[in-house]
Amino acid sequence: MSTLRIPEVVPSPTEDSQTLMKSFKGLGTNEKSVISVLGHRDASQRKKIRETYQQLYNKSLIDDIYSELSGDFRILPFSKYLGISTIASYSRDTLKAVMLWTYEPSERDARLANEALKSRKKTITQLQVIAEIACASSPDHLVAVRQAYCGLFNRSLEEDITANVPMPVQKILIGLVRSYRYDKELVDPDTANAEAAILREAIRTKQLDNDNFLIILSTRNVHQLRATFECYKQNYGFSIDQDIKSCGKGLLESILKVVIWCIDSPEKHFAEVVRASVVGLGTDEDSLTRAIVTRAEVDMMKVRGEYFIANKTSLDNAVIDDTSGDYRKFLMTLLGAKV
Repeated sequence: MSTLRIPEVVPSPTEDSQTLMKSFKGLGTNEKSVISVLGHRDASQRKKIRETYQQLYNKSLIDDIYSELSGDFRILPFSKYLGISTIASYSRDTLKAVMLWTYEPSERDARLANEALKSRKKTITQLQVIAEIACASSPDHLVAVRQAYCGLFNRSLEEDITANVPMPVQKILIGLVRSYRYDKELVDPDTANAEAAILREAIRTKQLDNDNFLIILSTRNVHQLRATFECYKQNYGFSIDQDIKSCGKGLLESILKVVIWCIDSPEKHFAEVVRASVVGLGTDEDSLTRAIVTRAEVDMMKVRGEYFIANKTSLDNAVIDDTSGDYRKFLMTLLGAKV
């Protein structure tokens, strides 16, 4: 359930491209026009805009967005000759959000995965990005992300996971991104019951990187896995993520919790990503941006609902309280607010 608001009468890709080009001309950029156009178009419409922009101007829309909005501070042209120090402040966060939104979704996620794998830190904040792509996306989207990754970085996603992620988390993530889950809504109750027992034994013995444990999580379709998780709770009294948590507080346990949530209830996971990004001092803009940009067209209405249930306040208010300026306007536009 998307939160995206698309106008009843959508301008043609040519009109949208012309509006964007006009917004880039002159002193500074008309961010309102950029947000108004791109923030109210779905993925297929944005693709047509990118293609049309390239045809009309022989330029990449992504490149123009970057060149116009990049840098936290840019001195306006000619301002030094006017004897003033006029500075236009362009938020790095706004730039990143707009660019991620404008990319083809598979390229967007490939870039997010690469950023996570190349980051200095390899905590759950970074590595959960890989689990999200593998477990909260369709099988076809995962394949498209892997193809985009190879095209962009001349390496496979699996190679970079191997090079950058320590064992045993490496083994888990490799298994997840290599798999192609059957996407039909088929459930075998006997299999669910039997595999719940296998998962239970692996957790009881704290062998969370057990091959059978990984095969179940990486190959079964999400409907089968949800049935297995339900059997687990009925048979053993606790949810599987609760029992995994009892095994320890390391990176392996944390990534498996994300895997379980992304399979069982993606909206619950992304509500937690938003909460973690705004709680305490400061804001984790990268996580906040990722959650909203990647789910706005998927299930953001459900994420909103889960957020309210867990935090007794609205997700919209949390975003408003922790952001400002064009960054806030863009995120709120994707959340369906009128700004």
